[in-house]
Amino acid sequence: MGYWGYYVVGRSERPLAELEALAGARGMVLRTAAPDGWQVWEYPSGDGDIGNMKALARESGAPALFGYVMDSDCVAVEAAAPDSGVWTACLAREAMAGYVGGEDELGVDDYFLEPADAAARAVSWAAEAGHTIPAEPLVEVLTADPGPLAENLFFRFLDRLGVVPL
Repeated sequence: MGYWGYYVVGRSERPLAELEALAGARGMVLRTAAPDGWQVWEYPSGDGDIGNMKALARESGAPALFGYVMDSDCVAVEAAAPDSGVWTACLAREAMAGYVGGEDELGVDDYFLEPADAAARAVSWAAEAGHTIPAEPLVEVLTADPGPLAENLFFRFLDRLGVVPL
């Protein structure tokens, strides 16, 4: 069985775990701190709600995102920034198809942006974070095979966004 849980990424002078927007995620553990106040927190959980990325971006005054890792197979990404808004994407799209859908007949395309659209939104997100990045490396990650651990793909995505170097 693989990993189930959240990675919460944001920038703040205070620890993200202390912010009201993440009050429902007690027990988060700091995984890494990066330059310019970027933080990655881990919240192992197969269920539950960690909070709202829009509220976190508003409270911190900076772009924020989370990645929900599903059995190390795929990652649902939700991101928000104070000015550019909210967007969703997924990593390991083919694997994600096995986790979404069902009786309502909705699929991956109904829940998540297409890779090129997600990359365009991610470029805007990164610009709001103060980083100028190209879209193509993001598209490559958004369409990549997850390998043995989808969470590694998530950290590659963070690297391409320019917020948490590998």
